[in-house]
Amino acid sequence: MTLRNAIVTFLALIGLAAAASQGALAGAADDRLALADLKEVKVAFDIREGDAKKLLNGLNVIDETRESLIRQGVTPRIVLAFRGPATRLVQTDPEKIKPEDREAAARIAAKLTQMSAAAGVESLEQCSVAIRLQETRLENVLPGIKVVGNSWISLMAYQAKGYAYIAP
Repeated sequence: MTLRNAIVTFLALIGLAAAASQGALAGAADDRLALADLKEVKVAFDIREGDAKKLLNGLNVIDETRESLIRQGVTPRIVLAFRGPATRLVQTDPEKIKPEDREAAARIAAKLTQMSAAAGVESLEQCSVAIRLQETRLENVLPGIKVVGNSWISLMAYQAKGYAYIAP
C-alpha cells in the first residue's frame, strides 16, 4: 500500500467513525448519565424576559424540561421567579403591556395557569420590588402567582435549600 492510499484509508476510517458516533448520539439522546441515581431535582428559574414571545418560548421549554424529567423517572421541584421586565407580562393591566405583546401575554397567562397545576411546579412567584420598579400594581398580578417581598432574597433562600439556579 502506498503512503497516499494509507492516508486516504486512514481519513476514510476517521470519517466513518465520526459518522457512526453522530448516529449513535442522535439515536440515544437522553439524560441518563446526568440523572443517574437521582430521584428528584430542585430548580429555581430567575425569569426576567420582557419580550412576550421569548418569555412564552422560555416557559414552553421549562415545561418541556419538567415533562422530560418526569418521563425519565425524576421528580422535578420547580419554582418560577418573575422579576424585572417580565413583571409587565404576568399582570392583567393591558396598558402596561406593549400592544404588540398583548396576544402573547394572554397565551403566557394561559400557560402559567396550566403550569401552576402541573406536577412538579411548586411555586410561581412575583417580586414586589419589581412590581414597584415596573410601575405595575400588586392587585394586577396574575392569579396563581404569589407575590414575594424580594425575589433576590427568595432566590438566595432556594439556593441555600439546594435548588439549582437557572436564568433562562
